[in-house]
Amino acid sequence: MRLERVGSYLWRIPQDESRGMRVPGLVVADDRLIESIRSDASLEQVANGATLPGIVKAAMAMPDIHQGYGLPVGGVVATDARHGVVSPGAIGFDINCGVRLLATSLESLAVADRMESLVDALYSAIPTGVGSRGELTLDPASLDRVLERGAAWAVRAGYGDDDDLERIESGGSLDGAAPDRVSPHARERGRRQLGTLGSGNHFLEVQTVEVVYDEPAARALGVHEGQLTVMIHTGSRGLGHQVCTDYLDATGKALRRYGISVPDRQLACAPVDSDEARAYLGAMRAAANFAFANRQLLTHWARRVFEERLRVAPRELDMRVVYDVAHNIAKEEEHEVDGTRRRLLVHRKGATRAFPGQPVIVPGDMGRYSYLLVGTERAMRETFGSTCHGAGRRLSRTAAVKAARGRRIDDELRRLGVLARATGRDALAEEMPEAYKDVQEVVDVVHRFGISTRVARLKPLAVIKG
Repeated sequence: MRLERVGSYLWRIPQDESRGMRVPGLVVADDRLIESIRSDASLEQVANGATLPGIVKAAMAMPDIHQGYGLPVGGVVATDARHGVVSPGAIGFDINCGVRLLATSLESLAVADRMESLVDALYSAIPTGVGSRGELTLDPASLDRVLERGAAWAVRAGYGDDDDLERIESGGSLDGAAPDRVSPHARERGRRQLGTLGSGNHFLEVQTVEVVYDEPAARALGVHEGQLTVMIHTGSRGLGHQVCTDYLDATGKALRRYGISVPDRQLACAPVDSDEARAYLGAMRAAANFAFANRQLLTHWARRVFEERLRVAPRELDMRVVYDVAHNIAKEEEHEVDGTRRRLLVHRKGATRAFPGQPVIVPGDMGRYSYLLVGTERAMRETFGSTCHGAGRRLSRTAAVKAARGRRIDDELRRLGVLARATGRDALAEEMPEAYKDVQEVVDVVHRFGISTRVARLKPLAVIKG
């Protein structure tokens, strides 16, 4: 793949009409990360994304890019909201997989001697693992309300308060959700999964604010050094996965009908004004709302565990939402393209919205650190208001399990000061620190490029995984 350097932290894949590219590709990375990026099919997938009808400016990739389904994880493509297409594979299977950061009024040192008890209680209270089921079973009418209202449904049902909604991307609910476009199979998969963490790279982590880089921004967000925090990373569970599966099939069958050709059927798409696209967008927004509600319920369970295990009153704990961001989603937004304001459908797959001043939460691996950042005006000019979403995998799950053979990852984490609990036999091996790039390198790139800037670094103390 031909790659040209066009800036200290920017690389271009030239537009190649013989490949069907309608725009160039752009990759945000430094010299070290670009070598890692070259090791898989990520750049090929960026070039494939540049073939989507109605795409504007460029197919983009963040520094945590790695090979995914159709579009690489860490990919961003924006299509014209009236004349472009929507591609389920360019959004991802785990619709609105995202991250929520909670801050408390407690200092981490004050609870250090109770951390083992705390992580055991969290692991007991929060369902984890493949196919995990929560304590709620939703009837069809209740599920419709979740899919329509998202986190607002959870708050109205007593799982939080209105202040939480003010600190969630889009207020925790996307307009235009269409529960009737979610298939019976998807609905059945989600009926008992609200309030569950799931498996893979999903986690709930107890952390401490280790370093503050930007005091005014940290103060505005209510974080300070030594503070006890909680990070939750999960999405729409089986419901969202099934929505993506259903509409990949639907858009794949529709390609010929609309005269669309894509180099990889994993990027199957449909015109935004087509029946298939309208149905998918309605179902995708409903799945996104399910994910917002899911993280809201997990926040409620976490608050309850902290209060009971640490024997503190809600007011004393003061576990509040710093922010909640999505990173597998498509949203209609206005952006300037070639000097003209245009309505676009921005697909972010493993990428985080980074509007000016908006908090950005970037989890790393469970042995090192995660970051809190804020978005910038430059992100609006350069990347459709987008930035990285994590560290990015360095080893596949299979390779990680092989590398961990004969080792006790939980003991290794304990020696690093991190208590870990996991459901699956290989859960910790698949997610061990060396399976990921160093998130500090990724964050350094987006900070120096100027599309999001560092506020604080968070150190893990305890983690539960599925």
